[in-house]
Amino acid sequence: MNQKQILHDIDLLPPTAQQEVIDFIAFLQERYAQPPKSKETLRGLKNELFIGLWHDRSDIKDSRSWVRVLRTREWG
Repeated sequence: MNQKQILHDIDLLPPTAQQEVIDFIAFLQERYAQPPKSKETLRGLKNELFIGLWHDRSDIKDSRSWVRVLRTREWG
């Protein structure tokens, strides 16, 4: 189905049904819209105190290994 056929089919609908199509398109656009990545958000995140909190810890250089050891110690 191409755009011309879609527009033709919509034109054949009664006005209330055409409005439903418009509303549904708006719903789909909102549903599938990608939220814009805000540079302001990223800048704000870089300024958070918890970022880099453990950068100088020698026991957590490899976080996956550290968590694995911690879980093994706690749960066996």
